[in-house]
Amino acid sequence: MSFLDTLRQWDDAIACVDRNDLTEALRIFLAIHQPNSKICFNIGCLQLLNQNLDAAEKAFDSSICKDEHLAVAFFQRGITFYKMERYEECVGDFQLALKALRGNQLIDYKVLGLRYKLYACEVLHNMALAEAHLGQWEKAQKNLAKALEYKTDAKVNIINRAMQSTLKQKVFKAVEFPSSVLFRPNKHYVAELEKKDYLGKAKVVASVVPQDQFSGFAPLQPQVEQEPSGPKEPEVLRALEGDPHVVLYEFLPETSDELAVVPGNIVFVLQKGSDNWASVIFNGRKGLVPYNYLERLEMSLGGLQKVERSEPPSRIPPTRPERKQGLVRGESSSEDLQQKESQPADNSCIVKVYHTFNFAVSLASGSTYKTLVEKIGKKLNISSLSVTLRLTSDATSAMSEDTDMESVWSGVQSKHLTLWCSTKEQTSVKPLNNDIVLVALHSYESTNPEDLSFNPGDEITLISKINQDWLEGQSNGNTGIFPASFVEKRPANDQ
Repeated sequence: MSFLDTLRQWDDAIACVDRNDLTEALRIFLAIHQPNSKICFNIGCLQLLNQNLDAAEKAFDSSICKDEHLAVAFFQRGITFYKMERYEECVGDFQLALKALRGNQLIDYKVLGLRYKLYACEVLHNMALAEAHLGQWEKAQKNLAKALEYKTDAKVNIINRAMQSTLKQKVFKAVEFPSSVLFRPNKHYVAELEKKDYLGKAKVVASVVPQDQFSGFAPLQPQVEQEPSGPKEPEVLRALEGDPHVVLYEFLPETSDELAVVPGNIVFVLQKGSDNWASVIFNGRKGLVPYNYLERLEMSLGGLQKVERSEPPSRIPPTRPERKQGLVRGESSSEDLQQKESQPADNSCIVKVYHTFNFAVSLASGSTYKTLVEKIGKKLNISSLSVTLRLTSDATSAMSEDTDMESVWSGVQSKHLTLWCSTKEQTSVKPLNNDIVLVALHSYESTNPEDLSFNPGDEITLISKINQDWLEGQSNGNTGIFPASFVEKRPANDQ
């Protein structure tokens, strides 16, 4: 299913929700092939509204797998577990939702198409409720006290009532998400779905022929007083950059330097690479399109004409060519050759690891669990016995030497595998030398998992220099990268 078809069905389902026809909206959402994380979230909300808790859990699982940073999806799955009385899993999801908030008071999802604000105090409120059901009253009181730190004026009464209930060891009501509030598609994309007639219909305004009383669709013939003095000069077509081609198949881009085109578009090929990718220009925009999706046109005074083909094009688009590393157009440069040498071998795989900071290691596909943890332990500079790997962010998906590694490697896509890592002990990273210790001049809040947060005056041990603007360091037990302009070197007499 193309992006336009998905967008059209998404918009139809939202229209049904606006009419309060939730059954038809759910039917349309379920008919979408390969839904994105937002559509999976919408399906889970509608299933939760219908009390189909098992189906809602599966939908939120799919949403989280497609976007592991969607805090509201963890919050909704926690609500689902609460209704299923699976309180331990409920607490775990609320903890993940709070982690995805990254210390912020709230997240406003309006920019993403969801008219909802997720508050940290509400997440802590529901976490305390699940702990109360488990009889963990002290933990519940601590989380409610922490919720008061994130409170807003509108949420004070709810948290205070919950605190009074825990003191009496009584449960309280959960803060629930309005399930009829769903992610909506981008309104600018939806507006482009409607066909527009920019030219309008032709009509006769006035006749240049005196006393013309003709009524109909025949064109008017203007009169001339004298014959032209010489033959009319032939018109000259404006020279266009590139060779004209017509698009045969729909092409959806996967990277920012590729260009979206549909059958019938006229593009001008600027350069064709040896890897079957062509640099084209279309409507003033330049990008990359597979050359086997195009057909050459001949330009003449009579217009554009297709070059004769020996075989008609099939309806199934050809195989998408592989992108080369480095330059895509033209001949390979010395940088291309260096990048090719740095690429992994055919049987190797890139393993992306989520830890306190993110990193990647390369090893042969099909390696044993022992080889994998030794490689990661060496990367972290700790013993492999202290490394625990998980297939997902869920703590219950921990791996061990008994794990079926064949099934793990069978899930590799495009030679990439994603794992989560936790360690029993954090071995401090040694600085480059004993003299390089930095002091924070300003506070820095991390915007990515690999960033390092700190406050003014914090001491940071320098690990490495990424480039002129970014450094890698360790502070308060955390490791990550940070802007070099935010810190200064501690004077030697202080050290």
